[in-house]
Amino acid sequence: MKKFWKNIGLYVIIFVIIVFTIAIGNKTYSPQETVNYTYGDLIDKIENGEVKDVELQRSTDVDNYGVGSAELKDGTKISVTIPSVTNFIDKADDYGVKIDDVALPKTGVLRALLPSILMMILAIAVFSFIFQKMQGGGGGKVMNFGKSKAKPGDLTNKVTFKDVAGLDEEKKELEEIVEFLKDPKKFSELGARIPKGVLLVGPPGTGKTLLAKAVAGESGVQFFSISGSDFVEMFVGVGASRVRDLFDQAKKNLPCIVFIDEIDAVGRRRGAGVGGGHDEREQTLNQLLVEMDGFGVNEGVIVMAATNRADILDPAILRPGRFDRQVYVGRPDLKGRIEILKVHARNKPLADDVDFEVVAKTTAGFTGADLENLLNEAALLSARDNKKKVDMEEIQKAFIKIGIGTEKKNRVISEKEKKITAYHEAGHAILFEVLPEIDNVHSISIIPTGPAGGYTMPLPAEDRMYNSKRQMEQEIISFLGGRAAEFIIMDDITTGASNDIERATSIARAMVTKFGMSDVLGPIHYGGEDSDDVFLGKSLGHNRNYSDGVAVTIDKEIKKIMDHSYEEAKRLLLENIDVLHAAAKLLIEKEKITGDEFRALFEKKEFDNVVDEIMHDTSDENELNEI
Repeated sequence: MKKFWKNIGLYVIIFVIIVFTIAIGNKTYSPQETVNYTYGDLIDKIENGEVKDVELQRSTDVDNYGVGSAELKDGTKISVTIPSVTNFIDKADDYGVKIDDVALPKTGVLRALLPSILMMILAIAVFSFIFQKMQGGGGGKVMNFGKSKAKPGDLTNKVTFKDVAGLDEEKKELEEIVEFLKDPKKFSELGARIPKGVLLVGPPGTGKTLLAKAVAGESGVQFFSISGSDFVEMFVGVGASRVRDLFDQAKKNLPCIVFIDEIDAVGRRRGAGVGGGHDEREQTLNQLLVEMDGFGVNEGVIVMAATNRADILDPAILRPGRFDRQVYVGRPDLKGRIEILKVHARNKPLADDVDFEVVAKTTAGFTGADLENLLNEAALLSARDNKKKVDMEEIQKAFIKIGIGTEKKNRVISEKEKKITAYHEAGHAILFEVLPEIDNVHSISIIPTGPAGGYTMPLPAEDRMYNSKRQMEQEIISFLGGRAAEFIIMDDITTGASNDIERATSIARAMVTKFGMSDVLGPIHYGGEDSDDVFLGKSLGHNRNYSDGVAVTIDKEIKKIMDHSYEEAKRLLLENIDVLHAAAKLLIEKEKITGDEFRALFEKKEFDNVVDEIMHDTSDENELNEI
């Protein structure tokens, strides 16, 4: 509140100064004008004998110029500008008017310059105020923009390894850092050199920053955190100055940890821009390289950094002596996801039907941040529905909301569109069920969700590290199941399969160009649109590493995979046409069904097939009776 009134007071003072300056300027420079009388009116009154006397003030700056103040015989006083003093005196003398001739007061130099001085001071004050706000990280002082913006960690609210779940191997990698910070003599006696820098690499949300905080919390040392973008500034040399100041602060708090989040903002490969110019970012990087391993000695300062783009970092910063160790923080496996869910569910009341193992299987590929967001969304949905505990139903709703979008149950759709969507999703579901390399169906819905008209959600049976060629081929077939079902039922196709076709084509292209799964082209990597060159300067000079003839072959191979997969999808759906109709009918009735309800349709089909076979076999009526 005090800061608010302080800012308001500052603006009020600035406003008063502006008004005061304008008032002085108007008073100083505004010519004195007579509203009701002119020079001609004064001459007429002199000729008519109405003027008693005139006080004439001559200007000392302009020759033969002045101001006349006349008193009329009726007591009225008027003031007019005299353009020619000599002519006016002669005229007044002719009519016997008394004239008091005095010099016009001259405006002082200080008074004349005062408005300009005040305006200049006001402009400087406003500019300084704006400049301080732009440099807010420097404590509000203009000359502090070269100081580091690193924030010391809160030693009272420690994060330890107990707060980090699902990263057992990663924690073991960092235990040596903790032991060194607790007992450096143990290592120095053996001649061992502790790593000067540890680079945490991995996808966003996997817990890299949390791991760095846990290392500081376990070791009990000071922890400075800063973002890579905080070094970059519009002024040349500021980034390098902030790097120097950061390490100066670290040396005063030995031993300590310096954590640089998103280091790729300042540590990108040098000379990668257009023209390879030497810019401010490169100066900052050079200073960081020197501070980490240069002529100076920074014993006891351990630099930890996090990035999800280690491929674009400069090789000099990755060499031993700077970032000696790289720790890959990947997405958690099934066991890790269960542990992470338990950590984030500590302060949430859960219903008895919540099964973390089922949730973990459903959320294959989720990071720790994704799982925390999942439980948070489930808690919000539970509060919205006035529930006292978070149950499995709300977690399922949250999963759909995060992965696909919000269900639009009130959206009005025609019966024709509902039928198309039902057959489309039933086509996907049947292929999920009959293809052996694809995960089984978990739930199917024809309720519009996000941008999609419906969805078919599989339930991964296990985490996979690799994808086989057969699995990728069957995945393409499953993507084309919706389009195939539309064609079989309506003898027409819609735009609803556009995203399915895009994803299937992307897999087919990767099989041919990246994974060497084409029988014609063989195990060769063909670069192109999926190149890892992320810099404009490098991409401009990038040459395609295959000929036009190979490009034609690539297109033919992709088309062959897609055509074969589409025909296979139609064949499998025609073999299970009864299930396709039954599933679509059930979806139209209920709008959302579970995987068990869908699989029951297959069991009914197998039962009917057995009955049909026995009905045609008249030699064994007892078997029919048993059925």
